[in-house]
Amino acid sequence: MSELFVVGLSWRTAKVAVREKLAFREEELGETLVALTRELPVTEALLLSTCNRVEVYGVAKREVDATAKVRSFLAQRRNVKLAEVGDALYEHRGPGAIRHVFSVASSLDSLVVGEAQILGQLKEAYALAGTAGTSGPVLSRAVERAFGVAKRVRTETTIARGAANVSSVAVELAGRVFGDLRGKSVLVVGAGKMSALAARHLYSNGAQRIVVTNRSPQKAEALADEIEATARPWAELEQMLVEADVVISSTGAREPILTKAMFKRIARARKYKPMMVIDIAVPRDAEPKIADVDGVYLFDIDDLDKVKAANIAERQKAAEHAGKIVEHEAGQFEHWMRSQGVVPTIRALREKFAAIADAEVSKALDQLARKDLTREQHRELLQRSVQLVVNKLLHQPTAVLRGSSADDAAVRAGVLAELFALEISEEPERSEIAGEPPAEPPAEPSTEPEVQA
Repeated sequence: MSELFVVGLSWRTAKVAVREKLAFREEELGETLVALTRELPVTEALLLSTCNRVEVYGVAKREVDATAKVRSFLAQRRNVKLAEVGDALYEHRGPGAIRHVFSVASSLDSLVVGEAQILGQLKEAYALAGTAGTSGPVLSRAVERAFGVAKRVRTETTIARGAANVSSVAVELAGRVFGDLRGKSVLVVGAGKMSALAARHLYSNGAQRIVVTNRSPQKAEALADEIEATARPWAELEQMLVEADVVISSTGAREPILTKAMFKRIARARKYKPMMVIDIAVPRDAEPKIADVDGVYLFDIDDLDKVKAANIAERQKAAEHAGKIVEHEAGQFEHWMRSQGVVPTIRALREKFAAIADAEVSKALDQLARKDLTREQHRELLQRSVQLVVNKLLHQPTAVLRGSSADDAAVRAGVLAELFALEISEEPERSEIAGEPPAEPPAEPSTEPEVQA
């Protein structure tokens, strides 16, 4: 039976300096997959390359261990020595590979347990393998089942509940303040990447527009272009604060730039409509006392980290339940994989039985075509044809069983009894007592019509 395997490295086994050595650009994936299945004893393959992992999910040719060759292939393909990455590479085969794929899809193997991004990345990798023509029946069934397992985990557990990074925590807290983010405006103070990411998350969750301001106009414009925002001069900061519902601040200032005195004026100008200030700067950009101003909700980096830590703890608890789901589903899939090993035998058995039956049916049809046979002769002919089929099917296994040693015969008899649900009689037949040889299939019956007196 062909075996599913995984070869790769991830954040668990390699720092980014090692992971980046094996990383593939999107435009390289298709060609790499084709080369992998053409040059190695691999019949099916999928290549997943993200910032946190590079993994090959594959199916080896029957009775072949392809993992060592895949290790070498990855190193050669990226022009690195295997010794540079070998210690970080891991491999899983059979049941272990199935569990790994299911765990990855369910984000149980992610740096942030419960994150949703990996499932989308796996779906993209699977689609690309389909385009490259390197996905087949075993890999397709495994990956599609992994998608189903991931859906079960998200539906039946709380693993995805609660934000687990600064940008998504910002969205969660904004939702607590405003309920609905639709139509809310966002002001990014400073040109930090974390601010930009948080602003982007807020925008994708319904915030209407994003404005960026920075002491350096060029940096403000560059960031605004990157996140589809509007850049405005630093001199207009107080007016922009009046217009903003959500403020994300991350500058390099040594002293607070958002003061309580300023926010008293801003709150009056806004008629005390709620506004949220997310200060992710260190040192802090906002004076803690601005939280005392009516309508102002202030969160600093420690607040965000506390929410994130609580959410991660909740996800870890849910991961135990998710792990049981993965274990159950993996067991089901293993059962299916084992069943595939007997498919060729079942097919051959079916074909042989069908050939014997077809041959006898053809003979019977030729004889039944005679018009001078009575109804009773028709019946007798059909009964004899069926008996011939039964005799021919049983002849070989009966001969093997009778010719076996006592121990082998007992084992084979037990298998036959189980396969055909036989009720075994303890009383031997006469032929068995006398030691008679197995009966040969009877000669074909005569179909000459009876002479009527």
